[in-house]
Amino acid sequence: QVQLVASGGGSAQAGGSLRLSCAASGFTFSSYWMYWVRQAPGKGLEWVASIGSNGNFKAYGDLVKGRFTISRNNAKNTVYLQMNSLKPEDTATYYCAADPRWRSWVGSLPSEDEFTYWGQGTQVTVSI
Repeated sequence: QVQLVASGGGSAQAGGSLRLSCAASGFTFSSYWMYWVRQAPGKGLEWVASIGSNGNFKAYGDLVKGRFTISRNNAKNTVYLQMNSLKPEDTATYYCAADPRWRSWVGSLPSEDEFTYWGQGTQVTVSI
């Protein structure tokens, strides 16, 4: 049974930090690209960050570039998202997702059904 279990969400003040984790099981984690996607209240999905299967390639959405860092530990089947300098507009439910292919969104929004596997999400709330 495939599982992507995200954790580490919570409340933070603007300027603070949080570290999200996503533990994967039931598939060959090291063969998959991993993604973080978020959804703010009342809005569509927004791509946040991607990391290649061996961790050598990383990409970030414009709104989080320079503040967020994606990483992975294939020995632990876990992907991370270190979020620094948080802003109220980072408030959202954060999802991790997996796909064997590189995916990118230019002028479009991601959708859940584009990914092979999709996690349950963890809530992040940033206050002023």
